[in-house]
Amino acid sequence: MIEVVSSETGVQAVDAAKTSIEVVADDWQPTDGRPSFPRPTDAVVSGRASALRFPPVFLVAERLDGKATYELGSAVGPIELPPGEYIVRVDANVLTYVRFSGPATIEKPNYERAVLSFPERIPVGLGFRSRVLSPPETLVVPRTPAGVATALTYFPAGHRTSTPDRSFPTMRGHPPLVEFGDAVDVPDLVAERREETGIELVLPPSFEYLFPAASLSHYLGAAVRVEEGATPTLRAPDAAVEFEPQPTFQRQTASLLRRTFLLDCLVRNAGPHGTDMEELRHIEALGLDADALYDRGVATRLAAYIDAPFDDVSDELPPWHLSMYVEPRAEQVTTLPYLLHNVPHFFLAEAEPLTRDERLSRSLDDFYRRQRHNTVSVELLKPKLGPGRVHGWLADGAPIDVFKAVPSAYRNRFKYHRRANEPISVVAVLNDSDMADEHAEAADIYRQRATDLDIDIAVREYLTTDELAEVFETPHDLVHYIGHCEESGLRCADGHLSIADIEESNAQTFFLNACGSFNEGVDLVKQGSVAGAVTFNKVLDSDAARVGTAFARLLVHGFCIERAIQLARRRIIMGKDYAVVGDGTHVLAQSDNFVSPDAHLERRSDDRFRMRFSVHSPWVNGGHYQSHLQSDRTSHLYGSELEFDLDADELRSFLSHADMPIVYDGDIHWSNDLKRTLK
Repeated sequence: MIEVVSSETGVQAVDAAKTSIEVVADDWQPTDGRPSFPRPTDAVVSGRASALRFPPVFLVAERLDGKATYELGSAVGPIELPPGEYIVRVDANVLTYVRFSGPATIEKPNYERAVLSFPERIPVGLGFRSRVLSPPETLVVPRTPAGVATALTYFPAGHRTSTPDRSFPTMRGHPPLVEFGDAVDVPDLVAERREETGIELVLPPSFEYLFPAASLSHYLGAAVRVEEGATPTLRAPDAAVEFEPQPTFQRQTASLLRRTFLLDCLVRNAGPHGTDMEELRHIEALGLDADALYDRGVATRLAAYIDAPFDDVSDELPPWHLSMYVEPRAEQVTTLPYLLHNVPHFFLAEAEPLTRDERLSRSLDDFYRRQRHNTVSVELLKPKLGPGRVHGWLADGAPIDVFKAVPSAYRNRFKYHRRANEPISVVAVLNDSDMADEHAEAADIYRQRATDLDIDIAVREYLTTDELAEVFETPHDLVHYIGHCEESGLRCADGHLSIADIEESNAQTFFLNACGSFNEGVDLVKQGSVAGAVTFNKVLDSDAARVGTAFARLLVHGFCIERAIQLARRRIIMGKDYAVVGDGTHVLAQSDNFVSPDAHLERRSDDRFRMRFSVHSPWVNGGHYQSHLQSDRTSHLYGSELEFDLDADELRSFLSHADMPIVYDGDIHWSNDLKRTLK
């Protein structure tokens, strides 16, 4: 669902997750009619304008006759479009299309806005498409390995294409949900949408094989069946792969998924939605004929990819965005549909207790928050991690270095989509006078973004148990609690609040910046929240303030919760004491860019710097981006890291228009702050 508001100054479109785009047009004149687009749209509007201004995102202008494509990425422009009939794709948080006829200019003056302008005011059509995935139909299967194999077979019904374009995030729809019952019941619509690819995956009848195979079978659209004593085998008309038994099996399926997905990302550029992507240089080395493969079926492409010398280029392609570690139990199957559209790796959850030598000495305890309080201490696990940038733990225990996925978090997401017209509601709660500095700074950060993002910020202090319970039970998008947590709950002015005792949490996200808040955070998700940041043990007041303010700034600038806490906890030595519970890939607020960038900066000499720049996130895979550095003229796959050597003037120019976090000298800085620091 998208709601569109048209006014004299332009058009604003807002989807069900409160994600929005503002199309600014100073002389906008709404007109009647429904413009048509050769792309799916959720809402359309028509009008007249002489110029349209968008956030500084990637723009692609395509002639409808297919004779030319013009891209505006890092280039400031202008790029002149000759007379013709055009569709312009604006890769913003809400995907936007512009249809018009005539000459035009696209440019990005000072990197502040992407501008589409015309010689005079002309008729234009705007189309909007939400990136929010809605809950689809539900299929029923028995609670057995054979039943789960049937579910895996029908999950690919969410795919919107069988071409390599399915590697685009927008081409992977939400798989059908699944419930357990005595017999198989597949809705007619799910059966109709599932496309036969000719690929079959045969597995032993064990959850230990079905879970790690889920993403590979889903992306390939494979039919999955179980067979007693079977050697795990993937079969296609022109290819067959026999896998090793576990535990090697899970690594092999992950490797084949990455190979197939990334090569689809390269081959898709031979199609109508291709772009000038830097990674295309690998096509020749791989011996792939992208033009021939683009129109072939999934099975044919799979056979070609298996034969390609992928290992020769693997290290030059992005690492995988997300790996999930799953306890292979039947009840975990109902969570798979919420994860599969984002094609994570799945590994079996394995961990060992964290030894005392792997954490800083407890001699620091005298410096921690007041020791007279009975602070909660959590027994931590050290997961055995596979490849991936970000890791999620869908199993029991309190693991470090991963977010603790809670199944109810994924179901909870959809209840917050119903409040589309309201501003982002933030409540900052101070229940500890010693933490007033963090409270004031965090509130200022939220207020600074309030105008841009339509944030409603409330500041509360020294709440009672009833008042704090009401805060969590009232619909809010973020509750930032600053105080203490003890065995009996979050400390309040008149006692302690145990989250297990509240009726329901309606706080979409939260930050419990309190000692040992892990268990209370898990309870918040079980009671209705989506995700939040917590601590495992005791934390210094000064550390809590440094992490809390950095987290707040990252979250309201479009970083998902796990990436926000990963970056924020770099500010302190005891960073492993902070973690995320719930859906760590969840994004609360939007940035001007669809995915927020970050960078690492190193001084090479007095006036020379080396920057590593990247755009990646665990909640999306398969898209592409362009940096704002003028020497970069091509697009890059999400997850690719770029390296630039800059002199002082080039760096200052970049910092003046960037609005992003940069790791420099071991700490995280915001770009505008770093510019002043480096003077």
